[in-house]
Amino acid sequence: MNEQIKQIAERLAGLRDALEITPGEMAGACHLSTAEYLEMESGTADISVSVLHQIAQAFGIELTALMFGDEPKMTSYFITRKGKGIAVERTKAYKYQSLAAGFTQRKADPFLVTVHPKPAGEPVYLNTHSGQEFNLVLKGRMLLHINGKDLVLEEGDSIYFNAALPHGMKALDDEKVRFLAIIL
Repeated sequence: MNEQIKQIAERLAGLRDALEITPGEMAGACHLSTAEYLEMESGTADISVSVLHQIAQAFGIELTALMFGDEPKMTSYFITRKGKGIAVERTKAYKYQSLAAGFTQRKADPFLVTVHPKPAGEPVYLNTHSGQEFNLVLKGRMLLHINGKDLVLEEGDSIYFNAALPHGMKALDDEKVRFLAIIL
């Protein structure tokens, strides 16, 4: 795993310790088995944004605090200049850039997401989380697999969906895709 994933794993372990809860209780909050959660907390397994979102909601903490280690402080407004949002690359294929990391008590979490193409035949990784999600394709084309359906979104297309449905995305045409994702 890369260094950013290891840092997120350390923050998860620290949160669990601070809350004085068991790995099983933390796993239950994100609908994982204890073994799956412990792999994430040890930094040996990828940690999806959806899992972090579930933990943040379950325990009343800021998603960006888990992802980036900084507590948001702004309450009136927060500007993210072009190319300046703090980012985390979950894997070599996915990069999440937070567009509102400094604003506290957000009602939504907006991200600029870059997905790199995967080898042909590699499956789409599916995830679920509570709430709703909005995606707007800014560049490229992507396959969005949602609740058993494959949808192709082109540049300028958007979708709003129930994030509790299994969903995942894949870059098409052997080109990276960039999209705005807002998790509500």
